[in-house]
Parts: sequence; structure tokens; C-alpha cells
Amino acid sequence: MERRIVGFHQDEKGDWVAELECGHGQHVRHDPPWQVRPWVITPEGRAARIGMPLGCRLCDGPG
Repeated sequence: MERRIVGFHQDEKGDWVAELECGHGQHVRHDPPWQVRPWVITPEGRAARIGMPLGCRLCDGPG
């Protein structure tokens, strides 16, 4: 289910986590070639993604 990004924080390993409007978090790593998200590396890139939709696996439920 698509949820808007409302903020970001770093986990205990320093990886970025998108905070979603539903209250859940979703890791957003830049880890080529599996995940190409260069925007997550800079504060400007993350700020530009506030309000953008991101799939929430927890809201999707099991399956």
C-alpha cells in the first residue's frame, strides 16, 4: 500500500529509514545494483522526497 513519506531517520547501523504517514518505517538504501537510490545520500535528496509515496510492506500485510 502506498503511503507518503513524512520524514527520515538513521537506524543503529546508520542506514536511512523513511518514516511513513501510517507510522511504519521503510529502509531506503542506496545499494547498487540492487537498489539505486542516490537521493538518499544527501539531505537535499531526502528533503525532496518528503510527501512522495512509498510502498509500505507492513500495511500490505502478510502474503
